[in-house]
Amino acid sequence: HSIFPGPEAVMDIQFTDEEVAFREEIQQFLREELPDDWDPLNQGSPHSPEQLPFTKAMADKLADKGWLTLAWPEEYGGQARSIMEQTVYREEMTYWGVPGTDLGTGAISWVGPVLMISGTEEQKSEHLPPIANAERYWCTLYSEPGSGSDLASLQTSAVQDGDDYIINGQKIWTSSGHIADWGWLAARTDPDAPKHRGISLFMLDMKSPGVTVRPIVNMAGSHEFNEVYFDNVRVPKGNLVGEENRGWYTLAVALDFERSGVGYSASARRTLETLVKYAKETNRNGNPLSEDPIVRHKLAERKIEIEVSRWLSYQVAWMQSQDMVPNAEASMSKLFGTELTQKVAQTGMDILGMTGQISQGSKWAPLQGYIQRLYLSSVSSTIAAGTSEIQRDIIARRGLGLPRA
Repeated sequence: HSIFPGPEAVMDIQFTDEEVAFREEIQQFLREELPDDWDPLNQGSPHSPEQLPFTKAMADKLADKGWLTLAWPEEYGGQARSIMEQTVYREEMTYWGVPGTDLGTGAISWVGPVLMISGTEEQKSEHLPPIANAERYWCTLYSEPGSGSDLASLQTSAVQDGDDYIINGQKIWTSSGHIADWGWLAARTDPDAPKHRGISLFMLDMKSPGVTVRPIVNMAGSHEFNEVYFDNVRVPKGNLVGEENRGWYTLAVALDFERSGVGYSASARRTLETLVKYAKETNRNGNPLSEDPIVRHKLAERKIEIEVSRWLSYQVAWMQSQDMVPNAEASMSKLFGTELTQKVAQTGMDILGMTGQISQGSKWAPLQGYIQRLYLSSVSSTIAAGTSEIQRDIIARRGLGLPRA
């Protein structure tokens, strides 16, 4: 049951026989298509030069199955399958660590869905089929050096010039920007309007003259983030999504799609299973770690929280299947899921002890250094797509009806 009043928010979910069979079909497909030695926890960045060919090959196979966009309408390259089937698919993809499922960052999760809502027929015809066919990779150009949680304060400008807009400014923390064909760009079109009312959304060809992408390697040693600079970049007016100066409202819908998802619990579940196996197989002071009551209790707590996270995400999917907008519920799922990611990483470090700090590549690194990388990378979990503080504010105001502080 939702914590929010109203009978329309009461979830009643049971997986149908068809949905259970679909999950089994996905699992069988992955057993056949993934390498025999596939380890979902130790594959590195899916967009690195070494991994990108396999990432694209898997995306092509998923597109051939029609699974990349299986819940999309058939006219846009989908199979018109249910939201719950899509949730099952995404849960299995994340649990197995399958790369290429979002064609960079956001192509399927929010670019396509928002275009179906706010895009013109020309935009849908141009961009949706290449996404469904795994032909076009995307990145999302929101954050700036001075605009993160307060995203509406962004300063990248878009000035109309004839049939184009001229873009100038800088974005940061752009995941997949180095491999993206197109970008989902938020820019300011009216510098004199209140900050939420002067923003517009654009689709940007990342190969446009004046676009410069510079890598950011995170402290876990992975290159997913980038800085992106715009120097008099021309974007055709036809690439404006929705109305000029009302992009914030379209962006808010995109953020709800971004904050929805079952991936947090699925990846945490895979990590927990690995930690449980490690605890059973590892002795400390002559006894199996799995017999240590502190270790047992920590793992049990994480197991409970993983199930809570899973059902929060199922609630979001169920609401979407009922044509409801899970605004506060999406924030609840995102908040709980990302904080769970950090808790699982901390539990792993606690269990591994000092050896958990050993980096990948050392023969002494337990679990190939995965827990150390997770611990470092999980710092950003509660920042990306809106900080935990922002999520709590959304839950308080839109979920509980509390006044703005």
